[in-house]
Amino acid sequence: MNPAGVKIRHIYISSGHNFRGHYGGPPGNHPLHEVEQVECVAGKGLMGDRYFDEKPDYKGQVTFFAWEVHREMCAQFQRPDLPPWVYRRNIITEGVDLNTLIGKEFEVQGVRFYGTEECRPCSWMDEVVGPGAERALRGRGGLRAKVLTNGVLRRDGA
Repeated sequence: MNPAGVKIRHIYISSGHNFRGHYGGPPGNHPLHEVEQVECVAGKGLMGDRYFDEKPDYKGQVTFFAWEVHREMCAQFQRPDLPPWVYRRNIITEGVDLNTLIGKEFEVQGVRFYGTEECRPCSWMDEVVGPGAERALRGRGGLRAKVLTNGVLRRDGA
């Protein structure tokens, strides 16, 4: 499946986890870095990211989040300044319903992926976006995927 018209608006990687493993305590302080392009390695993930080579056959080697959902969150929570990196997802896409890719192979910019499941929002969303954000993101928290082929993703316009 090749989602027609999909664009990559942002690409983020981070060397460490801020929320995973921090429940009940303060978040970590590993920043997300926006990059113009990222190397995708089959079976491992995104070079330089915290989930790279996490474990064999890991279902969340890369995460995607929809720009359209981000804009809705900005409006709903009256946060026009909200940056898209707050969700801690790797690839911010535009023009594709990410939920339609769950359980399917798909291709973006010549790189093949397998959509494993929704990237469910956690309670930290209420802190970084606003109270009620976790609930507002249920069913549209993004997509976790496996990298099936090597390649490079580039931010559109980069």
